Amino acid sequence: MKSTFTAVLLLLLQLTGMAQGTVEDYKRAKEIRSSFAKVYQVPQQVIWSEKGDRFSYRVNRKDGKRSLYLVDVATKKTIETDVAAIEKQLSDLSGKAVELGVLWGRDLKVLTANEVEFTEEKAVWKWNTVENKLSKLRDIPSTGTDRRSGGYWGARWDDSKGEPVESPDKVYTAYIKNNNVYSSKKSDAKTERQLTFDGSPGEYYSARILWSNDSKKLAVSKVRKAEIRQLTLLESSPTDQLQPKLQTRDYNKPGDALSQYYPTIIDVVDGRLMSVDPAQVANQFSLSGPVWKSDNSGITFEYNQRGHQRYDVMELSAIDGKTQAIISERSATFIDYSGKKYRYDLKKSADIIWASERDGWNHLYLFDAKTGALKRQITKGNWVVRKVVHVNEDNKNIIFEASGMHRDEDPYLVHYYTIGFDGKGLKEITPEAANHQATFNSDHSLFVDLYSRVDQAPQAVLRRVTDGQIIMKLEQADISDLEASGWRKPEVFKSLGRDGKTDIWGIIVRPRNFDPNKTYPVIEYIYAGPHSAFVPKSFSANPAGLAELAELGFIVVQIDGMGTSNRSKAFQDVAWKNLKDAGFPDRIAWMKAAALQYPYMDIKKVGIFGTSAGGQSAAGALLFHPEFYKVGVSSCGCHDNRMDKIWWNEQWMGWPIGPEYAACSNIENAYRLEGKLLLIVGELDDNVDPASTYQFVNQLIKHGKDHDFIMVPGMGHASGGDFGEKKRRDYFVKHLLGVEPPAWNAY
Repeated sequence: MKSTFTAVLLLLLQLTGMAQGTVEDYKRAKEIRSSFAKVYQVPQQVIWSEKGDRFSYRVNRKDGKRSLYLVDVATKKTIETDVAAIEKQLSDLSGKAVELGVLWGRDLKVLTANEVEFTEEKAVWKWNTVENKLSKLRDIPSTGTDRRSGGYWGARWDDSKGEPVESPDKVYTAYIKNNNVYSSKKSDAKTERQLTFDGSPGEYYSARILWSNDSKKLAVSKVRKAEIRQLTLLESSPTDQLQPKLQTRDYNKPGDALSQYYPTIIDVVDGRLMSVDPAQVANQFSLSGPVWKSDNSGITFEYNQRGHQRYDVMELSAIDGKTQAIISERSATFIDYSGKKYRYDLKKSADIIWASERDGWNHLYLFDAKTGALKRQITKGNWVVRKVVHVNEDNKNIIFEASGMHRDEDPYLVHYYTIGFDGKGLKEITPEAANHQATFNSDHSLFVDLYSRVDQAPQAVLRRVTDGQIIMKLEQADISDLEASGWRKPEVFKSLGRDGKTDIWGIIVRPRNFDPNKTYPVIEYIYAGPHSAFVPKSFSANPAGLAELAELGFIVVQIDGMGTSNRSKAFQDVAWKNLKDAGFPDRIAWMKAAALQYPYMDIKKVGIFGTSAGGQSAAGALLFHPEFYKVGVSSCGCHDNRMDKIWWNEQWMGWPIGPEYAACSNIENAYRLEGKLLLIVGELDDNVDPASTYQFVNQLIKHGKDHDFIMVPGMGHASGGDFGEKKRRDYFVKHLLGVEPPAWNAY
């Protein structure tokens, strides 16, 4: 029988993946994760009442209590409830032990100054904070499983079929029959009328039917159908049978044919059909669903031309059948429709607020919805609108998130602002140099502001929107126990990028027993997708698990290089048809600059790891920059953008498929491999086709390139789970530290 001491050591090794060392090493490792959890008094799940005069939030306290706070804005009175008391009464009333997990309270409702409501154990409950009493309001009846809940993210629904759609006046229904559009009075089959006659299985009318507000017209789309590629996955080790299973998924890839949608207006009174001009919506990547104008004079929809270099807001007139573009976006590279698009149709002025990067930065514009004329640019400057929070038509004011406005701080930190429709009166309402996360009340007059930095503990306050004035201080996070454990906060570091003038930002994570007189190999965690930026900006004791990895004897870094988002358009455009770039020239320059300042960073021993697009980049580092990166671990990587899902890859790599796809392919460039590479993939990955990894392995073998490979049976799109994490850490310990990892099976 294994000794208790040996079993404990095995457990510690499994948790940390550490190389064999002293008992003190193991003791230090044992407390790693528990010490990272020693952060208290940080608000979670802020929820406002419907009237916006009260709110609740939860915190974990240093004394071990989990508290629910209910705050009355007018009186500034706060009532505290111990969540354990709710758990006890909930267990007593339900007849079984109930533990309220970290997601508890996500659907909580603030009812009064003393009462909240929540769902748990298939019932609705009310908690009185004054009486400390739980009462059951009602059971929640089972409604069966929604076919759209859960399931596969990329599933396509057959829109040639659907339920009848009732008219606003509740007199008629419209529906699809034999691929055409029909209407009839409700429950009166004798009144059925066929409204279209040219539908067929290959060119059918969609069941997504939209009535005009006056119940006189229909908006539908005629669809030229294209077949959807099927991704085939082999489940080698199913849990319910011995033999393997085949699974399939809807999965279009770059270059595949796409269904084309042609909006049509049907006048149900006189039977007239008005169809979109096909030439104005040719070669669609996507077409949004139609929306009726408030006066029923036509429909609007958004047209994304394939190649992502043209994006239009279109109108089809219900009066004369004319098709016209109201707003037209053009780009010589790509339009980031998935990350930056924003549209708000004003009801009182018939204008449109629209987000665009047409001046090189993401900003808001005001367009005339009738003529398409640009009235004015609302926001302007070398900074980025990140999100529109609220548009108030009465006072003609916008609340929005932005970053990069302060020249003396990290340009990714989010602040909140207000501005008028006329572009005047710009006002900052979150002035602290931090990353702000706001939760607004229903009328957007107040908000709870939780702000922090990766190197600064969180604070929470209640603010007024009009001027950002603090009305009430709520919480100051307590990290004293974390600091007492020897934890070292990440350092925010910047240096100049490849052009010698653009600041590149990242973080440096050091182990708790850091000694500046020693040298440390450097490991980079990479995700370089153009759709966002990825270096954490809000406080975390263990961002992305980097602090745990550092404990093994490394300096761990994370960087946002050129090609990522949330900076200028030119900064992001580096990625266009060039995903293999992944900001590497900036990342390497950044690490070299850091090593000049901190000589204990040994940049002759640099490792890199990442997952998904980060897996592509991690492997690409050893192919395209082997002079700098020596060890890589790549999980479920997209190793050839022609093998991956259509929407993400055509967005950045373009259409039609050009030679750039092969140039960026790890598979095509497998012969370049130098250094040590570990590949990990889940056999049931339906996000990135696992065949991408298999084909990469195939080419590495053909070119005689030594590498390591782990396929995890039954796993989907992931970094490899606990086993993969252990092997990833072992890989860096062995090849960067030069220490043989533990012989796991010996314990």
